[in-house]
Amino acid sequence: MQQIYSRGAFLTLCLTPAALTSLHPECEFIFQLEKDERRCLRSIAEQGNTSAHGCRAFWDAVVCWPHAGVGETVYSACPAVFSLFRNGTGQVSRNCTDGGWSKPFPPYHVACRVDDDIPETEQSYFATVKLIYTIGYSISLLVLTAAVVILLFFRRLRCARNFIHIQLFLTFILKAAAVFVKDATLFSSDDTNHCTLSTFACKAAVVFCHYCVMANFFWLLVEALYLTSLLLSSFYHRRRCLWGFSLLGWGVPVFFIVLWIGSRVYFEDTECWDINEDSHYWWIIKGPIVVSIVVNFILFVNIVRILIQKLSPRLIQFNNSSQYR
Repeated sequence: MQQIYSRGAFLTLCLTPAALTSLHPECEFIFQLEKDERRCLRSIAEQGNTSAHGCRAFWDAVVCWPHAGVGETVYSACPAVFSLFRNGTGQVSRNCTDGGWSKPFPPYHVACRVDDDIPETEQSYFATVKLIYTIGYSISLLVLTAAVVILLFFRRLRCARNFIHIQLFLTFILKAAAVFVKDATLFSSDDTNHCTLSTFACKAAVVFCHYCVMANFFWLLVEALYLTSLLLSSFYHRRRCLWGFSLLGWGVPVFFIVLWIGSRVYFEDTECWDINEDSHYWWIIKGPIVVSIVVNFILFVNIVRILIQKLSPRLIQFNNSSQYR
């Protein structure tokens, strides 16, 4: 169950990177129980638990039980976090006996039953999605790699325009590779606890994925800037402009990725950095991507306007001149 939910969150992250990812119910359930445990232990430490008579307060991994006298029955509702998996919550009781606390009655798996079985249709959905994006990215890798080899092999195809196309193709190749790297790192085993996984390898895979996505969007922006410069006949210093385009396409994402890494290390070094729920630092990555999309749209509108202006007089001459008849 845990791996299937994590794959869903992963698809949201890498296939639609501008969207926020959130905790799936199972991870939220685990983290909430950890918070309840810390709260219980802190309360026990503050109140003291030195009474010689009765049953001591303790945490049993689900509910925080208070101090009780011998013969007393304590009732406790199932934690509210169980409502993530079912509409209602049950009630559990324990008796304080001369030998200590009795076992919970009814048992937790009965009173606080969790319906954690994933329907076969949902399992089939995630399996189908994984198969589709694996095949799609594999075909994309092969075709784009062949295109890059062709553009590099034939000297007649080497020009500023194709140089930019090659860089854009490389970002798509790296983006597809990042999906496979992250898939292999985070979902290599069914026994992996994706809620608490926090290793250098998984963090590096997440960083690599984010960088490839950002570079892809910025090289799309470079394509639009280059086409605009051609239409405006302002692309004179080609070598200097290519260096500027390379800095924009590869360098700017590095700056924001390093800034995001620093913010996660010092302020939010939690799990595998793939969960960004309610994180303001996520805008360090999402913000530049949104800006690049907006600028790209503005450039697109401007390119269409320029083309209309340049084509309209030619169409008029074509209709009125006899030499084209």
